[in-house]
Amino acid sequence: MKISKIKGIYREGKKIFTENPKPCKGIKVYNEKLVKYKNKELRSWNPYRSKFAAAILKGLSVKLLPNSNVLYLGASTGTTVSHISDILKEGTIYAIENSPFSLKALLSICSKRSNIIPFLGDANHPDRYSSITPQVDFIYQDISQRNQAEIFFKNIERYLKVKGSGILMIKARSIDISLKPKKAYEQVCNELEKNGLKINELIELSPYEKDHAALSISN
Repeated sequence: MKISKIKGIYREGKKIFTENPKPCKGIKVYNEKLVKYKNKELRSWNPYRSKFAAAILKGLSVKLLPNSNVLYLGASTGTTVSHISDILKEGTIYAIENSPFSLKALLSICSKRSNIIPFLGDANHPDRYSSITPQVDFIYQDISQRNQAEIFFKNIERYLKVKGSGILMIKARSIDISLKPKKAYEQVCNELEKNGLKINELIELSPYEKDHAALSISN
């Protein structure tokens, strides 16, 4: 076991882990494996359940610090949110989800994690959660919509600090099912570059996730 390039993530071969916080000791979020390491309880981060874990295992560089404030778009039931929560010892996640069903599961995770602020909202309308969301250091988006690049940029424009960074999980089939995935990725990159964003890395997520790629940007 060793600490990875990203502080707060531990790695052993092709497996990565985050540290379960004290209020959550012994508690699993999605039936992940819990292991003991140097008086810490670590949670296995499954790359088949979390595209962020898949991207990290495939070498994505991430500027995520323990004191980062994160806007998470498409929080779903909280699998990936919970691992980011483990990493952010001093930061906060503003978790936006538009499904009441998914939000209910997310709320149960938040009951023991004070650094997650959940919100039922549509990421197409960033103004609707301005009352709870400050300027952030990092934006993470995982949304299955045709206009996912537009949604990402609108939120970056409103909430991302200068010299901030972000990750967009591109879902090629949601953009245009007739396009080959690489063409869909290229289309998204071009759209974001035209809006002044810097593309840092693009990493395809196979074999963990088909027709998906992780795109890292900075402003």
